[in-house]
Amino acid sequence: MSKNKEIGRKGEALALEYLINKGFIILERNYRYGRLEIDIIGQIENTIVFVEVKTRRSKRYGYPEEAVDDKKTDHILSCADHFIYQHQWDGDIRFDIISIILNPEVLIEHIEDAFY
Repeated sequence: MSKNKEIGRKGEALALEYLINKGFIILERNYRYGRLEIDIIGQIENTIVFVEVKTRRSKRYGYPEEAVDDKKTDHILSCADHFIYQHQWDGDIRFDIISIILNPEVLIEHIEDAFY
């Protein structure tokens, strides 16, 4: 496994633990629609939350959340549309980013309503 994939998996595991500790019910991990993917889909109360996890070893090349550009946002929105249709969900939805920096200590920032 490449170093970047390893870092990504570690970040997703940390994000999953973080969300569960905040009371989220995890509905899906690595939800796929064609070539599109959403890292985590969770539910908190009556809201489905689509979560993009970005992990970096340091801030040397910027903050992890800065990697969620317009193209990535469009992919997440398209994939979420499929999930919503597939599950006939008509409640509230939200799009969050969990930004994780691993060194020198683990820093987790949860950005709610990051885009829509």
